[in-house]
Amino acid sequence: MKLVYGLMALVLFQTTAQAQEQKKSKKEHSISISNDGIKVDKSSDSAKPEKVFSFEFGVVDLGINSVQDKTDYAGAAAQQYLDVPQSMANNSLFSLRNGKSWNVNIWPVMAKLRLLKTDHQKIYLYSGIGLQVYNFRYTKDISYNDSTPGVYLDNVQFSKNKLCITYASIPLGLTFKTKLAEKAWLVYGFGVTGGYRISSYMKQVSGARGKQRVRDSDNFADFNTCVTGEIGLDNYFRLFASYQLTPMHDAVIDQHPFMIGLRLGGI
Repeated sequence: MKLVYGLMALVLFQTTAQAQEQKKSKKEHSISISNDGIKVDKSSDSAKPEKVFSFEFGVVDLGINSVQDKTDYAGAAAQQYLDVPQSMANNSLFSLRNGKSWNVNIWPVMAKLRLLKTDHQKIYLYSGIGLQVYNFRYTKDISYNDSTPGVYLDNVQFSKNKLCITYASIPLGLTFKTKLAEKAWLVYGFGVTGGYRISSYMKQVSGARGKQRVRDSDNFADFNTCVTGEIGLDNYFRLFASYQLTPMHDAVIDQHPFMIGLRLGGI
């Protein structure tokens, strides 16, 4: 998580620096002398033509996680994989505290290519590199094993039982902007992300064991693929959503995370 916090700090620094640079660029003045006297006109760089290829810095997605569970809990593989009472061998075993299950995507730098620009429509192709960080806060006292059975009901009561998975990810997508009014542009788009798992662990807190961080590498898939979408008003707000097409687990448990939240910044 130190890497995540460091990247978030970098994003905030880049965003602040960019805002300061824009502020400085708007402090240009022109002086004219005529019969009406001396006039000072303030100008900005807004009249400068937009570059066909450019970069966006400091894009962050912040949302709430949930999971679509397609596991066949009645099958022999699931029965062998789960070391829990029969009454709990169903999708409620992995129920989440949704208000405390967060997803954070951090994109320090995104490159964008303008494909179309008219008076009422703009289209961009974008890509970049960043992190997808999932936090799943479980309601049950479950733990993971590196061997079979892979999931078992622990013999202590956790006040916090959270699974954290981080992927290094590359997004690829299209962003559209449609003019609604003089200063209002509808922004919307879709894309995909491909990621490689760089970290996964359980963070557990209990009276019996205190705080624990249990790392695991055998239960979760190394790669993930997500579809994404966004919609909002440019320079005002953006809603963001993603759905993971590939299963989160390496075998047996067929779960697909999805999230919805806000996008800060963007193409």
